[in-house]
Amino acid sequence: MTTHRPCTLAVHAGNHADPATGAVAPPIHLATTFRHGPAGERIAGYEYQREGDPTNDRLREALVALEGGATALTFASGMAAMTTALESLPAGSRVLFPDDCYSGLRMLFNEVLPQRGLVIETVDMADLDAVRAACATPLAVLWIETPSNPLLKVCDIAALAEIGHAAGALVVADNTFATPLLQRPLALGADIVMHSTTKYFGGHSDVLGGALVFARDDAFAKQVAHRLHVTGGVLAPFSAWLILRGCRSLGARMAMHCANARKLAEFLATHPAVERVNWPGLPTHPDHAVAAKQMRDFGAMLSVELRGGREAALAVAGRLRIFTNATSLGGCESLVEHRASVEGPNPRSPQNLLRISVGLEDGDDLVADFRQALG
Repeated sequence: MTTHRPCTLAVHAGNHADPATGAVAPPIHLATTFRHGPAGERIAGYEYQREGDPTNDRLREALVALEGGATALTFASGMAAMTTALESLPAGSRVLFPDDCYSGLRMLFNEVLPQRGLVIETVDMADLDAVRAACATPLAVLWIETPSNPLLKVCDIAALAEIGHAAGALVVADNTFATPLLQRPLALGADIVMHSTTKYFGGHSDVLGGALVFARDDAFAKQVAHRLHVTGGVLAPFSAWLILRGCRSLGARMAMHCANARKLAEFLATHPAVERVNWPGLPTHPDHAVAAKQMRDFGAMLSVELRGGREAALAVAGRLRIFTNATSLGGCESLVEHRASVEGPNPRSPQNLLRISVGLEDGDDLVADFRQALG
């Protein structure tokens, strides 16, 4: 199975026919507890849902195949995945994060991780010399987010992995925006891949989940797995089943997502009301060459910065008819969000920026919606 191309893997990994019934669609095992022997012998390999269940095992099998890893863990959310991994580090560990990243991660490393004794620094991951300088001090983890949220910055995973490993650090890559259909960080040298499976894996804005895929089933992977068991941020079986179902259409959805994003980005890049379009597929994007080197396509997330500041951005968001003003991304429906308005009291996003998740509607209709909203 692992020799097949990504779209084939997405359909079949973790989706083998049920041996008991021959059912092609995998069953959902909702049991919270499993029969064992009088001395706790695990008759079928399971004991209690928090420790593992067949439905999550199927999803983990699919994630391992898609990312090319050795083992995977599934979590109740992307934030649970990030938190469990980072809190598995010993107190005093130094972690390097990107300067542009998901606001939930920013809250985590500003408000929570220092209380756990971690030392936090940020750097522009596109500036390899700055990263090398930051790695001169002992480092536990180099955290990559590419493309980044919401500025769509792209950093060189292979180069960063080399720098991080030279410093003795684990290299973790958030691959949520790209998915393994477009980008495989483990093949580029990363040690761990993180996903908010809520997004493109689920694909329908109806399930919450997160995942970590490890290049090696090593001591740290086992340590994170133990922490997940103890702290209990596990993924419910029905959620695991929905995400596994989403995997089966991931290849087709990503192809249409990307085609629609290209059409919209190229239109917005020529509009006089637009100051900047942040989408790595545009040749004018500063990181286009890096993206072209390490990605199969450029994704369906983009952000647009409008002339006229905050007022212009809010006015456009309010006039859109097909795009829904909502948080999240990766669903069938196209979403738009004024990021600065939802980032809390200290927003980092530019006030004139709208983040766009391009969905699966007709691409010409999406362009027409922005044309009338900008008009």
